Amino acid sequence: MTKHDLDVLDEIQRRVLWLATRIVDAANHDRATGDGVKVGGHQASSASLVTAMTALWFAHLDAEDRVAVKPHASPVFHAIQYLLGNLDRSYLPRLRARGGLQSYPSRTKDPDEVDFSTGSVGLGAAAPLFAAATRRYVDAHFGARPHSRFVALIGDAELDEGNIWEAVADPATTGLGNVMWLVDFNRQSLDRVVPGIRINQWRGQFEAAGWHVVEVKYGRRLAEAYARPGGEKLRDWIDAMPNEQYQSLFGLDGPLLRKQFLDGAPAEVEAFVAGIADEELRPLVTDLGGHDLQAMLDAYAQCDAVTDRPSVVFAYTVKGWGLPIAGNPRNHSALLSSEQVDTLRAAQGLTRETEWDRLDPASPAGIQAGARREALSRAPRERALGVTVPESTGVRANKPISTQEVFGRVLVDLARDREVGRYLVTTAPDVATSTNLAGFINKTGVFAPTEQRSWTEDRMLRWTESPAGQHIELGISEMNLFLLLGQLGLSWDLSGQPLLPVGTVYDPFVLRGLDAFLYGTYSGSRFVVAGTPSGITLAPEGGAHQSTITASVGLELPGVTFVEPAYAASLDWLLCDALGQIAGGSAPAATAAPAEDGAYYFRLSTRPLDQAPFEAARARLGDAVLRRQVVAGAYRLVDAHQTYPHLVDAPVVQLAASGAVLPEVLTAAAELAEEGIAAHVVDVTSLDRLYRAWQRTLRQGVRTATVPSVPGALRSAFADRVPVVTVHDAASHAMAWLGSALGAPAVPLGVDEFGQSGSVTELYELHDLLPGSIVNAALAAIALR
Repeated sequence: MTKHDLDVLDEIQRRVLWLATRIVDAANHDRATGDGVKVGGHQASSASLVTAMTALWFAHLDAEDRVAVKPHASPVFHAIQYLLGNLDRSYLPRLRARGGLQSYPSRTKDPDEVDFSTGSVGLGAAAPLFAAATRRYVDAHFGARPHSRFVALIGDAELDEGNIWEAVADPATTGLGNVMWLVDFNRQSLDRVVPGIRINQWRGQFEAAGWHVVEVKYGRRLAEAYARPGGEKLRDWIDAMPNEQYQSLFGLDGPLLRKQFLDGAPAEVEAFVAGIADEELRPLVTDLGGHDLQAMLDAYAQCDAVTDRPSVVFAYTVKGWGLPIAGNPRNHSALLSSEQVDTLRAAQGLTRETEWDRLDPASPAGIQAGARREALSRAPRERALGVTVPESTGVRANKPISTQEVFGRVLVDLARDREVGRYLVTTAPDVATSTNLAGFINKTGVFAPTEQRSWTEDRMLRWTESPAGQHIELGISEMNLFLLLGQLGLSWDLSGQPLLPVGTVYDPFVLRGLDAFLYGTYSGSRFVVAGTPSGITLAPEGGAHQSTITASVGLELPGVTFVEPAYAASLDWLLCDALGQIAGGSAPAATAAPAEDGAYYFRLSTRPLDQAPFEAARARLGDAVLRRQVVAGAYRLVDAHQTYPHLVDAPVVQLAASGAVLPEVLTAAAELAEEGIAAHVVDVTSLDRLYRAWQRTLRQGVRTATVPSVPGALRSAFADRVPVVTVHDAASHAMAWLGSALGAPAVPLGVDEFGQSGSVTELYELHDLLPGSIVNAALAAIALR
């Protein structure tokens, strides 16, 4: 790049620095919130990446490249988008305001186009790695897409996050030559200047995982000084200098800086800098590569040249570069004073009237910005898959069967569907066979970038690895599972190809990947995940493997529909409905649920259940009505007045349950009938859909000052306002709200302590889930009324 071009980029980066700084300043000083809460922002953390990001957007990136921006650099990102013409000026003073620019880049909430949400430290960094793995899969199955580079800009403190190294080490992410991580190596965390420098440790870890490592440590001034006689001693001294000592230089000038710099230095270094004037010494010894435009562009080119593995660039930077708080150990959340902002504005040649202006379109910098806007423009992407997922695969069971087994069968049947099957892709963290994906794997194979020879013949599981495979196997990392699912579910946008992603995991370990699960749904990703087996019904495994709060997590996660079916046909209907929604929101008209935009969490069991009760309900209600109610969230499995006509005038109670505990509930209903009590049994297939339906009516009432109605899904399943007992192999509070929704006394039964090893019956007894306890709870509920 010519000196002229570098001068243009330098002008642009100075304007980016100003806008990023002023965006935060305006949020804190120009806008009155009235609540006394600090708005905040990160002027110093933004400034450290100004050079790297200017070089990327104004000289390096192509339209198809995808970038994750470190959370605290969001003002820089928005400043760049504004200069490119992709963000309206009205948003600039609205950082962290309702409807304005988000605190951290958000795919779903920011007004400009964000490729990857960031904010939960470490996850945004790893997301482009799994997006690249997704692209590799898409290219292998649907033809090569336009070349994309997947870039992550991350803070050096993010490398303390364990999920970073889980992602780097996973076999599914090896060999991705279109990935580049850029580490903002400013050597400061939130609380302090980090003692020592961990670059050698991190370099070794990346290289051991097969990554290409580039270090951009020095700028042009220092590189030229090192080339002069005696310059190698200067380099040795700067390399050996304690991190804390080096950082302290940024707050000093003149003789004080010289004294601090030479404290402990060998005589040769003192002699080398003796001829350098005080005003020239500071810019020399603080000249880091992360703020040298040419050095950064050279580093990007080095990474592009390495195509057989991911690359990581360590860019040495100054936190607060270009600002009066540069290098200050307490600058993480510091804000420039109004006087300091005025000085910075004047240095830019701007006034209060012109401070928000874009670059003059007739100037070299404005011309460059206009050219880059055209170069980076993207065509709209289509999210809908354009295929119709059947309402059902018609799965039938003539004997007791578990939902985990049915789940595997339905996937195999869908894989046979010529229209749908090719878009299915499954993944699991080394639990594919034990979560019943073996049938799908036997049919579709395991994905590998190249054909792999199989050295073992297994009649039960054909583990054939090739580019045609549709199952992506991961190492034992639930974080990686949800990170990959999240990117598979965004493949329509990031790779131009919608998919139907399905993941499986042991239900207790959903919690291990919860941060990444939340990250994916916050980003608007759409996928299915099955947690199986679940609850204390996984009896002999003991408390460490028994999930009790996962139902509550599924119910409370925004952007997730939680589903817990008990019977084969209901699972078939619900899974087909979920995949139909993902395929394009084109769920069959028979569904009572509104269109949903998000992920689906199926909580399943290995306990075989007799299918006769469901078939009896099917005969009573008919497929159309029953399916509609199942998909809406609940249906009456047993109508006591129809089953026991002599109890028409008897006391009435409703027993509501989900999943594996239905046999105990049915037995309790029969025992209550013998005692002269009519007990309706309601199978709750989706607590989530029931709860949302109830909340919609409540909020509508609150907002319009009207009496809330009872939503149709609750009316159909719970026709009577009578006492209710909720029974769940999960924390009891997950279903306890039903009493309030129905306006009736409620007794919730569930698992509110850690489990232990034992048989199902023994553990159900410990947690009051046996029929006798359910009967007693029903009598108590009636007495409460």
